[in-house]
Amino acid sequence: MITFNEGQFDAVVVGAGHAGAEAALALARTGLKTAMLTLNLDSIVFLACNPSIGGTAKGQIVREIDALGGEMGINADKALLQIRMLNRGKGAAVQSLRGQEDKHYYHALMKQTLENTDNLKILQGEAVEILTDGKRVTGVKTAFGGVLHCKAVVLATGVYLNGSVIAGEWRLSSGPNGFQPANSLTANLIDLGFNVRRFKTGTPARIDGRTIDYSVLEVQNGETDIYPFSFMTDSLPEKQKPCYLTYTNERTHEIIRNNLHRSPLFSGTIKGTGPRYCPSIEDKVVRFSDKDRHQLFLEPEGGMTNEVYVQGMSTSLPHDVQKEMYRTVKGLEKCEIMRYAYAIEYDCIDSTQLYPSLEYKNIEGLFTAGQINGTSGYEEAAAQGLMAGLNASMKLRNLPPLVLGRDEAYIGVLIDDLVTKGTNEPYRMMTSRAEYRIFLRQDNSDFRLIEKGRRAGLVKDDRYERYLNRKAQAEKAALRMKENIKPSVAAPLLEKYGFEKPNYGLSPADMVRRGIPINEIAETFGGFENISRDILNTVELDEKYSGYLQKGLEQIEKFKKLEEKLIPDDIDYLSMNGLRLEARQKLDKIRPKNLGQASRISGVSPADITVLMVFLKK
Repeated sequence: MITFNEGQFDAVVVGAGHAGAEAALALARTGLKTAMLTLNLDSIVFLACNPSIGGTAKGQIVREIDALGGEMGINADKALLQIRMLNRGKGAAVQSLRGQEDKHYYHALMKQTLENTDNLKILQGEAVEILTDGKRVTGVKTAFGGVLHCKAVVLATGVYLNGSVIAGEWRLSSGPNGFQPANSLTANLIDLGFNVRRFKTGTPARIDGRTIDYSVLEVQNGETDIYPFSFMTDSLPEKQKPCYLTYTNERTHEIIRNNLHRSPLFSGTIKGTGPRYCPSIEDKVVRFSDKDRHQLFLEPEGGMTNEVYVQGMSTSLPHDVQKEMYRTVKGLEKCEIMRYAYAIEYDCIDSTQLYPSLEYKNIEGLFTAGQINGTSGYEEAAAQGLMAGLNASMKLRNLPPLVLGRDEAYIGVLIDDLVTKGTNEPYRMMTSRAEYRIFLRQDNSDFRLIEKGRRAGLVKDDRYERYLNRKAQAEKAALRMKENIKPSVAAPLLEKYGFEKPNYGLSPADMVRRGIPINEIAETFGGFENISRDILNTVELDEKYSGYLQKGLEQIEKFKKLEEKLIPDDIDYLSMNGLRLEARQKLDKIRPKNLGQASRISGVSPADITVLMVFLKK
């Protein structure tokens, strides 16, 4: 095929899903001439599975993306149908925002944002080869023969690499939702030295909302007394669409059990590894055979469509079985399926082949982000896209990479897990993965990260000015929290909450630690005027968890001593006789940057770390 010059760019982003969009915006907004190559312009940030953003631990990631200057939170707030705070009855560390999105409007908004971003060219086409000079990236070649010359590439291919859609006995080479797959690039990645594996994910059916009997279902309304995803959003919609709760039953499970021989998951048709924490309904029925029902949520797909997403009932069973199975569920007895459920298999890479900057160790200037790295979820993908794009930008601007620590962000935990431990199944972020989750709350994301985004050049003046205003409010509130209130003045409120009349003055901080809500303290004693509700919430949480925070800080300081002990890039692990063979092999493969990262590698023991420490001292 004759090749032609498609243009000269600083960087090219391959893919336009959640990872690709954030990567392209990070590059272009930091002043680099960028091209974003996508198989189909109509699939830009398409919500191919859940019509939602956020969720447990994922809400934290969205707020972190926003604090660093990303777009996901802003876009999610604009396209909201409903928003809720999950885990309200639990501690603040595990509370997470989750928003139902108008999936078509979400796509349209992000596409419009990308199209109107300076320094960014969007091109429809398939990438078939990453061009290199053997050591570094030189360009991207398309199926049409076009060559996009560049110095950096971010691969954000999602589930499109050799995508294969499966339902029962039927299989089709396809991306999600009927979009075209990318069938040529995997061979090139193998030639470049990537270890490629096969993963699988899936999606439930979409049913016609007019055929649902909502009168027998439990309604779940949205909430307006919470903060939005983005620090740039001023208010939440007062009018929100409801979701509904229902359950499978023994008849549902009987139909599934009777048709397991037709399930590609159990027949051996599906070879890829699926997500442990988001299993298909047939997998749940088999694995949890003691349960007589499984919870389902009926979620609207948009404001201009009747399609309803059946969360919790993902499946790859044949269409005839799906039709019978869905109609056993309460409220869905007469439902009509508009889009049948399916599983999708796709190629991805071994993420331990990446540096913490998400740059590929074997080819300079080649970064990967999103589901190609083995993760699942829009939020995990967007976070990696932002960091890969930003680090590609930093590299081209001759600046050191931005690597977030596990004590600084969920994004830091996510990327460290991927590049240090790797994953043998689609990786999903959970609050339990973060050792310092009490620090990594949603409410304080901007206080943790915005200065980093500012130094990287991605946080612009409007966002930074909002942050400075919030910071000033927080400082004012913190001072007020320490001020003494006379015993006679404090007594009525304390007695209301069952405390004896004090003999000495108390501060608002003292009262918060006794469990008195800060809102009531503010209303009773004043001094918190012109301080927003969410800032009061942050100040209250910092005080309420002050003991845990102090212990956490001590642990972080100890941990940082390991992080500060850098390991030379040319160290020869294989010749270190003091290390066990497994440790030598694992360390040689991962090539950790410091002792902290080395200590988190599976197969490396504390004794191995001691040997390494002795070696480094020598």
